This record gives sequence, C-alpha cells and structure tokens, in this order.
Amino acid sequence: MAVHHIKGKEGEDQAARMLQDKGYILLERNWRFKKGEIDIIAQQNNIIVFAEVKARSTEKFGYPEFAVTAKKQKLLAATAEAYLYEKQLENEIRFDIITIISNNKTNEIRHFEDAFFPNPTDDLQ
Repeated sequence: MAVHHIKGKEGEDQAARMLQDKGYILLERNWRFKKGEIDIIAQQNNIIVFAEVKARSTEKFGYPEFAVTAKKQKLLAATAEAYLYEKQLENEIRFDIITIISNNKTNEIRHFEDAFFPNPTDDLQ
C-alpha cells in the first residue's frame, strides 16, 4: 500500500475515534456510489453527518481543508443523496470536514462542523 494511502487510512481511523469520543454513532466508513466515496457517515442525535477526512504530514502545501474543492463537495453531495435514498432516510444532514496533521512533531485534529452544503444537482464538470 502506498504511503499516502496508509496516512489516509490512519487519519480516517483517528477521525472515527474522535467522532465516537464526541458521542457520534458511526454508520458507515468508505461508503461508495459510482465515482463518489464518503469517508465517514455518522449520526449525531437525529442528524446524519457526512464527513470528509483529509490527513497530511505537513501544511507546507496548504491547509488540508482547502483540498475539498467545489467539485469534490458536489460529488460528496450526490453520493450523500444516493446514501439517503438507498437507506430511505429523511434525517437532517450535515457535511463536515475533519483534518489531521500528523508527523513526529504534532498530531493535530480539527473538526469543521457544517463545513459546506453544496447543491447536488449542479453540474459535476
């Protein structure tokens, strides 16, 4: 497995533990639909939370939360819509971003609740 895949998996594991520690119920990890994937789907009270996890060893090339582009947000929204349809859920939803900067000097986790709300019907081009 490539180093960036290992770093990503470790980051997703840390993010999942952090959400559980905050009282969230984990529903799915790495849920896929067509070209989309949602890293973590969790529930907080009656809200379904779709979380995108970005793990990096440094912020040298920019903050990881900025890697969740408008195009990625639209793809996440379309994937979330498919999840809700498949599971026949009508809960309130929220899109979060969880970032992890982890290296031999630091292990910083940031949780951006309600980070974005794209329109899934927008063109994905």
